[in-house]
Amino acid sequence: MVTERKDVIPTSLWEVWRVLTEQEREILRARSVIQQFKRNEMIYCEGDDPRYMMCLLKGKVRIFKKGVGGRSQIIRMIKPIQYFAYRAYFAHEKYLTAGSAFETSIVCIIPMTVVESLIRANSNLAMFFIRQLSTDLGIADERTVNLTQKHIRGRLAESLLFLQECYGMEEDGATLSIYLSREDLANLSNMTTSNAIRTLSTFVAEHIIALDGRKVKIIDEERLRKVSLLG
Repeated sequence: MVTERKDVIPTSLWEVWRVLTEQEREILRARSVIQQFKRNEMIYCEGDDPRYMMCLLKGKVRIFKKGVGGRSQIIRMIKPIQYFAYRAYFAHEKYLTAGSAFETSIVCIIPMTVVESLIRANSNLAMFFIRQLSTDLGIADERTVNLTQKHIRGRLAESLLFLQECYGMEEDGATLSIYLSREDLANLSNMTTSNAIRTLSTFVAEHIIALDGRKVKIIDEERLRKVSLLG
């Protein structure tokens, strides 16, 4: 649910929206709200009407879809500062996915009616969304092929490298800066939880990674990339 509290939108948000005029930015500031979501709290649900666009300001968000047998498939992970939850509005359909906070997260929520009005008045903003949607489509196409054609070792290796690229490392330069459960890793890699556990154990035995609870430390990135590439 959207809070009624309005805040000054952080400057970092506007670095992405350099195509806007100051007047257009003021319109967004006046119509946007900032909301905090607790860990695992739903941000939007599959089947909802897409009334808002979201921008993650702090934290981590998972976009997922319920599959066969009720098992979830994580479609992608959102990092600051990324926009999400707007595609369905442009497609004139309800949400096909759901979004939830992976950890405590702060989200800027913007009414899509405001976004559409600005797009109609600013062709540069329209091109911004065309580029964003085109980039997301390319990533989705590549992931579809990888998640259906790669062996489970390649899929899991790719997921670990994806998390590294998305969220970076801790101060040691090796530990992923995100702690996923085995189930989450499985859902991100299109495999069962038991297969994810076995494959992680194999990677540990091969000295490719090390595990400490939910922490994953990449020991041999070159070999991990080779496993991902060969599939």
